[in-house]
Amino acid sequence: MAQSIAPPSTGTPTAVPAPLPVRTILPWAVFFGLLTLIALYFVGAEQGATSVFAGTGVHEWVHDGRHLLGFPCH
Repeated sequence: MAQSIAPPSTGTPTAVPAPLPVRTILPWAVFFGLLTLIALYFVGAEQGATSVFAGTGVHEWVHDGRHLLGFPCH
């Protein structure tokens, strides 16, 4: 008495996701990559030797993020 482990075939097709062309993903990847680099600059380098904005406003806004990510700031 042999029993089959496989489920019985119902003959219904399975859903397969459509492939996404690189042309549709590339602009979003570039956009989020630039946002990431800008955020990394403000958290890691702003108010230092390459400071763009004068004062300590940016430093105070990202101060805790710097410590969280391991950047020294003082």
